[in-house]
Amino acid sequence: MKKYSRLFTYLAPLKGNIVLYVIFTILSIIFSIVSLGMLIPFLDLLFNPDKRVHELPSGGFNSGNLLQTLNFYLTKIIDAHGTAYALGAICIIIIISILLKNLFLYLTFYVLSPMRNLIMERLRNDLYNKILQLPIGYFTEQKKGDIISRMTNDTNELEGSVIGTMEGFIKDPINIIFILGSLAFLSPHLSLFLLVFLPLTGFIIGRVSRSLKKAGNQAAIKYGEALSTLDETLSGLRVIKAFNAEGILRNHFFKTNAALADIKTRMNYKRDLASPMSEFLGVLVLCGILYFGGRLILGGGDIGLTPSGFMAYIALFAQIINPAKSLSSSFYSMQKGTAAITRIEEILKANITVEDKVNGQQLTDFTDSIEFKNVRFGYEEITILDNINLRIAKGKTVALVGSSGAGKSTLADLVPRFHDATAGELLIDGLNIKEYSLASLRSQISIVTQEPILFNDTIANNISLGKPDATTEEIEHAAKVANAYNFIVAKDEGFNTNIGDRGSKLSGGERQRLTIARAVLKNPPILILDEATSSLDTESERLVQDAINNMMQNRTSIVIAHRLSTIRHADEIIVMQKGEIAERGTHDELLKKGGIYKRLVDMQEVR
Repeated sequence: MKKYSRLFTYLAPLKGNIVLYVIFTILSIIFSIVSLGMLIPFLDLLFNPDKRVHELPSGGFNSGNLLQTLNFYLTKIIDAHGTAYALGAICIIIIISILLKNLFLYLTFYVLSPMRNLIMERLRNDLYNKILQLPIGYFTEQKKGDIISRMTNDTNELEGSVIGTMEGFIKDPINIIFILGSLAFLSPHLSLFLLVFLPLTGFIIGRVSRSLKKAGNQAAIKYGEALSTLDETLSGLRVIKAFNAEGILRNHFFKTNAALADIKTRMNYKRDLASPMSEFLGVLVLCGILYFGGRLILGGGDIGLTPSGFMAYIALFAQIINPAKSLSSSFYSMQKGTAAITRIEEILKANITVEDKVNGQQLTDFTDSIEFKNVRFGYEEITILDNINLRIAKGKTVALVGSSGAGKSTLADLVPRFHDATAGELLIDGLNIKEYSLASLRSQISIVTQEPILFNDTIANNISLGKPDATTEEIEHAAKVANAYNFIVAKDEGFNTNIGDRGSKLSGGERQRLTIARAVLKNPPILILDEATSSLDTESERLVQDAINNMMQNRTSIVIAHRLSTIRHADEIIVMQKGEIAERGTHDELLKKGGIYKRLVDMQEVR
């Protein structure tokens, strides 16, 4: 149960609901027992006049006296009004008892529903919030489909198998305790029999259910693999069709899906065993009580019960079977849900390596420079950046060039703290960026990436992502600066046009110009341009490059480029190689050195 401590803490605001749930459950059980308790003694008196009691019994409070007292008052009703009247009165009492039982049963559901929904709401909120807080590096090591699976399938599994059984883990134990208490009150001698057999049945059920946890984890992994394959298929459908790779992807998905079906089938075999097995074991104990108790009564033994009381005892014990079945099913489901909560907790407990400093300083204005001092960055034993020393003065443009994997994007990602340097310092205006709050730091930076990142929303909402309160005039101005205004107004709905999933309704150049407009509207002093034109055709590249030039005016820019023609006028060009700065200088200075940069220029024939 320790694994579910997080879920229980979510219930803190609803302590009143928990109390009401327990009260309503107890009242429901009491009226259920009362309706049964009224029926059997009355039938005994109705059809056996010799069993009627005409004197109020004296003595202590015990089961025998309780039944005799009940018989006395039932006898008075029969003597005063006749058997038909008494039968009607008992029927009315039973109807009222059952009505109250079901009323309180409904009220338990009424107060339980917001408890269940609150837990799932807060769990999904915490998961999504943690995903937003985790550093980008975390997601490079995880499959997107697996994360989506934890957010959807595992939370649904948890809701169905754990949250859905909250009722069973509260109501059923209370029900069983009350019935066992009533049985012990009716016959302490006979109830000793239960102390041997009930723990034994619980042990058998527990042994069978333990394997569900491992199977549940395997099923969750396979479901994540299936979602990953689906995500890759949707993202790469053009390539799949172009290379006739449908068969490969189909076989991979079918194989994963078949494995998932096999695991879930085996899980269902064990889960579905819970109810019939617990019922069989319950009936086994019931027959044991019936046989041994019946023999004692027939043989004149003293078990503290009359024959009618013994029948009431048996009928009452039979009421345990259904809650016992429900409780065992809940236990099976809890074991199955353990795998889901474990996978969810892996995300919720993941380390946030880029921590936002509490009460960090506010970077309200960029006034001087960005400075890297002996910066090193790596994962475990892999070094990606080493000994980086670089100063970028305000208003200057620095270009990062080099082969793929040289560390250009990683170096740029350190500035908005997508990663934190593992050694050295990164300063903005002379202060370590870790001292600034993340929100204020990133408010001073805009990024335009190689792949345009857009959302399934209107053009206006995509442009105003970084400034939700922007006016229509501001959005239109940003679009004009980004050379996007003309193609936007040419569309039927203009700025209210929905661009589809990831901007699928737009061309590559149009998508990139929207991301530039988004960066312009934010109006930050620092720009990071990560190969923003490398995937465009010549005409689109010219339009985007003009938009970039407009945006870069009077701003500090870090430009990552493979097309060296776009950065020849940079104030300083940094040539990266194997995570280190191999060369630095202006375009002309680096050409004169005749080193790595000149070789790159010659390969692209840039002059």
